[in-house]
Amino acid sequence: MTQAILTPDTAPEAGAGAQSGGQSKKVFVKTYGCQMNVYDSERMGDALSRDGYEAVDTVEAADLILINTCHIREKAAEKVYSQLGRLAKLKKQRNADGGDLMVAVAGCVAQAEGREIIRRAPVVDVVIGPQTYHRLPEALARARQGESVVETEFPTEDKFDGLPKTPETAIRARGVAAFLTVQEGCDKFCTFCVVPYTRGAEVSRPVDRILGEAERLASAGVREVTLLGQNVNAWHGKGADGREWGLGELVRRLATIDGIDRIRYTTSHPRDMDDALIEAHRDLPELMPYLHLPVQAGSDRILKAMNRRHTAAGYIRLVERIRAARPDIALSGDFIVGFPGETDEDFEDTMRLVREVNYASAFTFKYSIRPGTPGADMDNQVDEAVKTERLARLQDLINEQTRAFGRECVGKVVDLLLEKPGRNTDQIIGRSPWLQPVIVDAKLGKIGDIVRVRITQPGTSGLFAEPAE
Repeated sequence: MTQAILTPDTAPEAGAGAQSGGQSKKVFVKTYGCQMNVYDSERMGDALSRDGYEAVDTVEAADLILINTCHIREKAAEKVYSQLGRLAKLKKQRNADGGDLMVAVAGCVAQAEGREIIRRAPVVDVVIGPQTYHRLPEALARARQGESVVETEFPTEDKFDGLPKTPETAIRARGVAAFLTVQEGCDKFCTFCVVPYTRGAEVSRPVDRILGEAERLASAGVREVTLLGQNVNAWHGKGADGREWGLGELVRRLATIDGIDRIRYTTSHPRDMDDALIEAHRDLPELMPYLHLPVQAGSDRILKAMNRRHTAAGYIRLVERIRAARPDIALSGDFIVGFPGETDEDFEDTMRLVREVNYASAFTFKYSIRPGTPGADMDNQVDEAVKTERLARLQDLINEQTRAFGRECVGKVVDLLLEKPGRNTDQIIGRSPWLQPVIVDAKLGKIGDIVRVRITQPGTSGLFAEPAE
């Protein structure tokens, strides 16, 4: 299985809060999984900073260790328990020396396991699910009084209350690109997926909250926002005019915010890709020409077993409409091989779809059983060796297409958002419209600048460019 682990060792930046005695508390955050988890860690970091916590880079320096978990990987829960076993030794030693180390588990494994985590791992003080992060400081306060706290109930109130509501409250800057959650949960119930059970039903964040946060991000120096959701293009919310907006209209409004020069969104479902959103890709230069549109398989029989409720031909027609509206758009996708009952012919259907669509990149996975999902009880589970062989073949094809896309970029003139220093002092790294890292001379500009460059050559993990004449 391959999966993007976007911030394996990144803790949120330090806030300005401190305890009344002047001694700040320290938190170490370990984040696994998708962009939503990255955003959630930042959300918890914001809540903790207002409670006097400052981020640190090591568990040894922390007063609180927060593990934000992901349930996508096989045996994810067991890996969490293994990590907690190691932390138990550290906590025992620290507290024997007069310390007061606390351990909290958040994320999808926390939601799925609940009180079982504390039963199996007494080292844990707080278990908190994705819907209740705004209660984290309160949960920690209860834990300090000796209570083992489990907060995993799906709330009826606004689950996005973990962020400041007041427009005058500044969001701590985290660079020139930022995530912004607009939707959570899922009503699709794909038979391989645990998200509806760990994240709950689809909920869309109100328009005013989204616009307010985007404006605060822009005032903090953010120039690119990525809208997040389990089914982000299913987002819908009532605007100030009283009408219900879809994601296409929301993107148009975000594009008018001064300072927001680039907009992306992920992850999309083919069934929620409507005309208004496709037209936004056609009309808005701020909406980047890159779309993550998972199909999962190329066999209609397997797609039906997955409960995807679209066909391979329907997906290809959708791609054709999107490319007609935005010819320079690059596509990425998700694929699962070895779903129960998948035959050699089914897998070849997937390979044919990949060749026809021609992806710029993709995430590829071997199917693994998720307890509690319908797929776990299906007959005809595919042999592990067969899944491994199919995954290797699919990855080879995707990698070939990714390399070809990089070569096709050579000679193109693009706008580059400079994001971070390069490995060498004379380099700076930016992000192309198609999400590729691009290395240029550091003299070209400073972080936060958008500069015009010409792509000169592909590299092993990005591109190289020079100033455009």
